[in-house]
Amino acid sequence: GQAVSNSMAFFRSTLYNTKQLMKLFKPPLRRFVGVSTAGFPESCSLNPSHRFYSNIAPSGDHLLYTEDHFALRASLRKIIDKEINPFVDKWEEEGQFPAHQVFKSLGKAGFLGVDKPTEYGGLNLDFSYIAAVAEELGLIRCGAIPMAVGVQSNMATPALARFGSDELKKEFLAPTIAGDIVACLGVSEAEAGSDAANIKTKAVKKGDDYVINGSKMWITSGFQADWMCLLANTKDGPPHKNKSLLCLPMKLPGIHVAKKIDKLGMRASDTAEIFFDNVRIPSKYLIGEEGMGFNYQMLQFQEERMWAVASSLLVLETLIKETIDYTSQRKTFGQPILYNQIVHFRLAELATELELLRALLYEAVGLYLRGNDVTKLISMAKLKCGRLCREISDSCLQFWGGMGYTNEVLVSRMYRDLRLMSIGGGADEIMLYIICKHMGILP
Repeated sequence: GQAVSNSMAFFRSTLYNTKQLMKLFKPPLRRFVGVSTAGFPESCSLNPSHRFYSNIAPSGDHLLYTEDHFALRASLRKIIDKEINPFVDKWEEEGQFPAHQVFKSLGKAGFLGVDKPTEYGGLNLDFSYIAAVAEELGLIRCGAIPMAVGVQSNMATPALARFGSDELKKEFLAPTIAGDIVACLGVSEAEAGSDAANIKTKAVKKGDDYVINGSKMWITSGFQADWMCLLANTKDGPPHKNKSLLCLPMKLPGIHVAKKIDKLGMRASDTAEIFFDNVRIPSKYLIGEEGMGFNYQMLQFQEERMWAVASSLLVLETLIKETIDYTSQRKTFGQPILYNQIVHFRLAELATELELLRALLYEAVGLYLRGNDVTKLISMAKLKCGRLCREISDSCLQFWGGMGYTNEVLVSRMYRDLRLMSIGGGADEIMLYIICKHMGILP
């Protein structure tokens, strides 16, 4: 009893001293920077009980973002609220969203070329703005559209923007940034997913052309794409030195889009299996140097993984918030479900894990901006993100009970959509392999 009394006295003394320090310190109020809350969706409520760090910008002390970042996000949010979210349920039912329509809207506002050169229609901003845009896309009420936007803006185009010729950039990059054409990325095959070095598709040089034979699998936007950033074997030699990236127009003879793949989640995104039968393209469609494709693609993968993690943050935040809202209203045994310690403790744990993931991502992006190799850090973030997506979606669905098992609530859709995070863009096991390699502990 005396020990408890002493502990409580110490706690009260510490709390008093902390309050006095806070009075002297007078930290700035947290607020939305340059953004009116009028007309914002309820999910962006400033109710203190639901304040999440990403939605509220301290006056100049955010780890990564400035007022310009938040202004960009506010502009994107208007498009999401007006032109995307009202139609998501319809597109999910139809199994495809109108990529040309949505991308044209985003491209016109500059969101498909945030870090791309201005001479090709980009904004020429650094990667932190890409992270900010990816985060805001997490407010879309499905996972399929942010994924497809990521392919368009930061998976199919980074190598082209860095290493492509001016002629290639004018033909493929500029209209992709404008949203006039839809891009896809052709890396995975039926026998080569995370093992990109094992692809079999060939592009054999014949005169001034490449002749392409093979196939690609799991191609996001494959049914609507106008061109593909294709990884293919262009010569003999070691698997890390015999590959090249090529710009491949998708309407050429010999390209067969075989079928739309019926998936567990991401249902508003068309995913295709595609075959190539003696497809001819001019050799000028080569991106950069021949034989450097694998290295170029590995660079693209790093940005893809940072994008994937960033685009998950607000989704997970929304699931937690909407679960808090639901469990505070839904009563069982005479009290709100939220009042059960197992429920509010679990939600607190999940919110804590989410903030740790956010901090890890911001550290990785910050180091990347300064030219550092962030392969290990972003692999850790991607691994943690995939696992946390499963944890949060599963725990939140459980607290929704029978309603969580219906297709009428966001949590059930995200339970399906977010499962891809541990598979696509490098499976959890590949992330673990990369981390172990960087730690020097592989056998």
